[in-house]
Amino acid sequence: MHNEAQSRPEFAPAASRLAGIMALRFGWMPEQFWSATPAELNSIFAALKQAEGGDADPPSVADIARLLKDFPDGCSD
Repeated sequence: MHNEAQSRPEFAPAASRLAGIMALRFGWMPEQFWSATPAELNSIFAALKQAEGGDADPPSVADIARLLKDFPDGCSD
C-alpha cells in the first residue's frame, strides 16, 4: 500500500531522526517508535524541552495535523 507521506522526500529523514532520538534517549525499539501516536511523541518532546532548558522542539501543530491526516489510527476526540 502506497502512502502519500512515503513519497515526500522530507518524511524519511525526519522519521529516521526521530526514531534515532527515541532509541538513544529511551531505548525504544523500532516497533515502539512506529506504534507511538503523534500525541505521545509530542508529549515526550514537550517534557524534554521543559526538563532540558528548551533545546528539543516538539513537532508543530501543523506537523501533528499532517501526521494525523496521513496516518489515521482510528481514534477520535
